[in-house]
Amino acid sequence: MSKAIIRIGLLALLFSAISFNGSNLKAASYSENNLIFLCIGQSNMEGNARPEDQDMTGVSITRFKKMYCADSDGSNKGKWATAYPPLCRQSTGLTPVDYFGRYLCDSLATKYKIYVIVVAVAGCSIKMFDKDQYQSYISEQETWMQNIANDYGGNPYGRLIALAKEAQKIGVIKGVLLHQGETDAYNDDWITNVKKVYNNILTDLDLKSGAVPMLVGEVVNADQNGVCAGANTTIAKLAKQNMTIHLISSAGCPAGPDNLHFSAEGYRMLGKRYGEKMFELLKKKGYDTKSAVESVNTDTPDMSYDSPIYNMNGQQLIAPGNGINIINGHKYIFR
Repeated sequence: MSKAIIRIGLLALLFSAISFNGSNLKAASYSENNLIFLCIGQSNMEGNARPEDQDMTGVSITRFKKMYCADSDGSNKGKWATAYPPLCRQSTGLTPVDYFGRYLCDSLATKYKIYVIVVAVAGCSIKMFDKDQYQSYISEQETWMQNIANDYGGNPYGRLIALAKEAQKIGVIKGVLLHQGETDAYNDDWITNVKKVYNNILTDLDLKSGAVPMLVGEVVNADQNGVCAGANTTIAKLAKQNMTIHLISSAGCPAGPDNLHFSAEGYRMLGKRYGEKMFELLKKKGYDTKSAVESVNTDTPDMSYDSPIYNMNGQQLIAPGNGINIINGHKYIFR
C-alpha cells in the first residue's frame, strides 16, 4: 500500500472523528436558513474516485453537514456530521455532492448552512427508487447490489424519505440532486420513471416542485470517451420536458480509467456545476449571497474561527485588504 493511500486513510479517520465529536453534542434547532438537499443515484452519485489530500481540507465545519444514512453506519445512522468525504457510505468515494455543498457555502451568505442526504446504489436502475417497483427489481439483481440495498433497510427510497422527514425538523428541503442513468437511461421509460420518483418525493414530503427543483447530471460525456454517453440524449430530453428539472452538463469533466466513472477532478468539476445551478436558482428567489450585505460597519469585526474574508469582487482573502471587506456577511472598512 502506498504512503499516499495510507495518508489519505489516516486523514479520513481523523476528520471522521472530528466531525462526529463536533456535530452530535447538540441537536440543530430549526431554521429556514438550514438548506437541505436530497441526493440519489447510482455509482457516480455514491462516488467512485478516491478522495485526494485536497478533498480532505477546506470543508466548513459549521456550515456543511452530511447525514449518516446506512445501517453500516451503526449508531451514527440518522445523525449529522461535518461533510468530509465519503458522503454516501463508508466504502464509497468522492461524489459531486462534495463540491456542490462547498460551492454553495462559498457563494451564499454565511447565515446559510448546507445539509445533504446521499442515498445511492451502484449499478441500479431508476426503478430502485420507485416505491411500486423496487421490491421486484431488487429480487432480480445480483447479490452485491442486494447487499447495498439492504444497507438501506432493503428500501433505499423509503430510507431517503424517512431521513428527509427527520431533516425537515431542522430545516427546509430546497432541491433534489439526481445522478443516475448509466444503467437504463436509453428510452422514454426512464423519463417516465424519473418523473414518477420526483413526484413521489414531492408528495411524500409535502413539497412543491417550484420550491424544490431537481438537478439531473449527465453521465461521463462523449468528449471523455464515456462508455454510457448515449444516455445523455435521454437525460437532456427529460430536462426539456419539465421547467423544474435542470440539466447539469458533464462536458469536459475528466473520466477515470474505466470511462464509466469520473476521476476526482471530474467529480469536483461536475459538483461545482450542480452548485452553480442551485446557486443561480436560490439567488433568483432572493437568497442572500456573500456580497448581499447592507451598510458599512466602522466597528471591529468578529474575526473568530471560520470567519471567511472576501473583497467586493467575491474573492476570498487570507487577511483583510485596504478598503471594504466582507466578513461574516457584513461590510467593514480597513485602511
